[in-house]
Amino acid sequence: MATFDPKAISTGKLHGYLLSAVAPRPIAFASTIDADGNPNLSPFSYFNVFSSNPPILIFSPARRVRNNTTKHTLENAHETKEVVINVVNYDIVQQMSLSSTEYGKGVNEFKKAGLTMLASEDVKPFRVAESPVQFECKVNDIISLGNEGGAGNLIICEVVKFHIDDAVLDENEVIIQEKLDLVARAGGSYYNRAKSGFFEIPKPLTTLGIGVDAMPEVVRNSMILTGNDLGMLGNVEVLPSQEEIDKFINGVSERYPNIKDMSHRQKHKIARNYLSYGDVNSAWKLLLS
Repeated sequence: MATFDPKAISTGKLHGYLLSAVAPRPIAFASTIDADGNPNLSPFSYFNVFSSNPPILIFSPARRVRNNTTKHTLENAHETKEVVINVVNYDIVQQMSLSSTEYGKGVNEFKKAGLTMLASEDVKPFRVAESPVQFECKVNDIISLGNEGGAGNLIICEVVKFHIDDAVLDENEVIIQEKLDLVARAGGSYYNRAKSGFFEIPKPLTTLGIGVDAMPEVVRNSMILTGNDLGMLGNVEVLPSQEEIDKFINGVSERYPNIKDMSHRQKHKIARNYLSYGDVNSAWKLLLS
């Protein structure tokens, strides 16, 4: 059995071991707002429920390991003392992943991820309309666990109101776990779907994905592409060139002889098939043809 002294290995390596070994972990999809009213949305897997009376949720935005900087969520929690914690189900997991991209301060991750801002009732931060359960919270305390990269910051949240989608409740207003279809985080690029086990999502680019808001309207408002599809498409840094598109179309014309005359709906259906295999590049070339 391998044995490690946490102080004898790098923080990055320790971080990887901890996240891979303590898994799966629930995801706090945290919506905050800064002092100027700018919305922010980011996921955190250092998260759980710790009390029912009072109802307390705690999540921890850790200081970045690579450069010891803090996240906008932590800064906003200090400034406004309010947060909405949305749960993540399988239907929004790709959009959630896209929102974790490190966009600059003031950039609205709701728009980048193609998620809907829903006004809260008792707090200022917005809810994620697509999330099946949303907890409006006031921040009771923030406890710093250290000053070095990788150190956590426990944000202790008291639930003041919560909302549950009727679609996941039975006739007695009890949550049906199978319908809730929650997703949890594991190590590296791994996630865990409550229904079916582990799967992978490539981590968002270290550079900035274009986001759903920068997509052509016909793609962004597709009646075929799902939120998860848009989340995958939004994680590319640049769109393919016309030359790349033409080469792709010529290459698949034998398989799809009428490809140049296809409707948007037909193209979107085929693009979904490419996305199901993780081929985002081909999907984009088809969608832009």
